[in-house]
Amino acid sequence: MEIGILGLPQSGKSTLFEIMTGVKGGASHSETIVRGQASVPDERFDKLVEIYKPVKVSPAKVPFVDVHAVGEHPWDAIRQNLSGTDSILHVVDGFSLPDVSLSLDSYRKLEDELIFSDLLIIEKKLERLAKMSNKKAISPQETAQNDLLPRLKECLEAGKPIRTAGLTPAEVSMLRSFSFWSIKPELVVVNVAEDNLSFADTFACEAKLEEPVLGICCKIEAELAGLDLADQKDFLSSMGIAEPAFGRIIRAAFSLLGRMSFFTVGEDEVKAWVISVETKAPKAAGAIHNDFERGFIKAEVMSYDDFIAHNGSQAQVKSAGRLRLEGKEYIVSDGDIINFRFNV
Repeated sequence: MEIGILGLPQSGKSTLFEIMTGVKGGASHSETIVRGQASVPDERFDKLVEIYKPVKVSPAKVPFVDVHAVGEHPWDAIRQNLSGTDSILHVVDGFSLPDVSLSLDSYRKLEDELIFSDLLIIEKKLERLAKMSNKKAISPQETAQNDLLPRLKECLEAGKPIRTAGLTPAEVSMLRSFSFWSIKPELVVVNVAEDNLSFADTFACEAKLEEPVLGICCKIEAELAGLDLADQKDFLSSMGIAEPAFGRIIRAAFSLLGRMSFFTVGEDEVKAWVISVETKAPKAAGAIHNDFERGFIKAEVMSYDDFIAHNGSQAQVKSAGRLRLEGKEYIVSDGDIINFRFNV
């Protein structure tokens, strides 16, 4: 699970990467590719830490990748290092360009590059299939791909990304070997000037994108990231802002990947475990350790809301009949607090 950060030069993408992960972007030390992890802001997790006061805290994390692509063939470096990412965070310059239309042009310039790259892949594949004289040599999967690719080609030629083509989950799975760019979920982040924070809303209104659009002022957020928590709150209060924008972006990126968290709690550690939405209990147990999944017996579950409603006391939750024993078919909910019973 990784999110690749893309953006034209001077858009602020490496600055945003540093704000979210605390790791210097590739441009800072001339490295082609840099990886970092961002902690997912979660008030529920913070409250559990406050209640248990554990020795160790482990929030949910989102991995990001920043590519510093320079030289004669920058696109080759991007393709080589980001083709395996699960989604894209597309950073757009909304602070140095004088009007929205130019920011939209900036967004389209990179988006068209991704679309064109995918179109070339499809055209080459279709040419190869057309040249195969022995149709019996085509596998069932290639036959299915052959039926699907012309529709995707039509979508790309219309200037639209593959993710807008209405593909089923099975079709998306079938296309994984192609490493298409525009099939990946995308979050658009507009980097705005500190005196024009509403620019991102104007951009979203004009662009009419299916992809989510969020705004951030990297200049303000960089100042925030350098402050301790108390000073951050004072700074935000003075500007009339509820929370740092980078927190919203990290959560949106987390959601974009179809991920959620469940918690394990105790005085030794409070930890948020990252799993896919719709994960069943044994698979969730496997996020902790393979043995937990292999020897799964039951999941002892209470919801976060029930826990808080009963004064942060598991004993009270149990007395109220709200502590549940769930089996192998239980689908874990976001925010569940779980203790797994297993035997190996």
